[in-house]
Amino acid sequence: MAIKATIFKAELQIADMDRNYYAEHTLTLARHPSETDERMMVRLFAFVMHAHAQLGFGKGMCADDEPDLWRRDLTGAIELWIDVGLPDERWTRKACGRADQVVIVSYGSRTADNWWEQNRAKLGRQANLVVLNLAPEASQSLAALAQRNMRLQCTLQDGQVWITDGTESAHFEPLTLKAHANHRL
Repeated sequence: MAIKATIFKAELQIADMDRNYYAEHTLTLARHPSETDERMMVRLFAFVMHAHAQLGFGKGMCADDEPDLWRRDLTGAIELWIDVGLPDERWTRKACGRADQVVIVSYGSRTADNWWEQNRAKLGRQANLVVLNLAPEASQSLAALAQRNMRLQCTLQDGQVWITDGTESAHFEPLTLKAHANHRL
């Protein structure tokens, strides 16, 4: 018998002063049985950072041809493709061919550093790719916020991120490993 995903609900109040984006979002996240709270919360952070009415979760870990999050325009063209973790370099290059912008949010210190060193040269040639890295303290502080029902206030300003549930909070600045001219935090 297959183990089912665990469902999490998140109510987000987002104040992104860098993009002048202020909105509330109610999300349902399905955490795959092999997914950790840390990875799920990094996915949620990626949503917060790129929040948009059309941004949605893909099949993620269940499908190689879909990202963790994506935004499509009205014609179905992929405007934004977001992967969390350490995706395969070939799949990332393929995503860069399919989407206007691709963002990778990596986390995990030594593993992420090794992945970037191994893939920097090939991925560096992708003009529409942005690679961000979260320090272990950042991803762990996000994991500490994980609850089945979450109400989070999220503030982004000058590249800094604050996420709180009123009791616990995470404050950090993602490190940009690779950016392109049109990318904004």
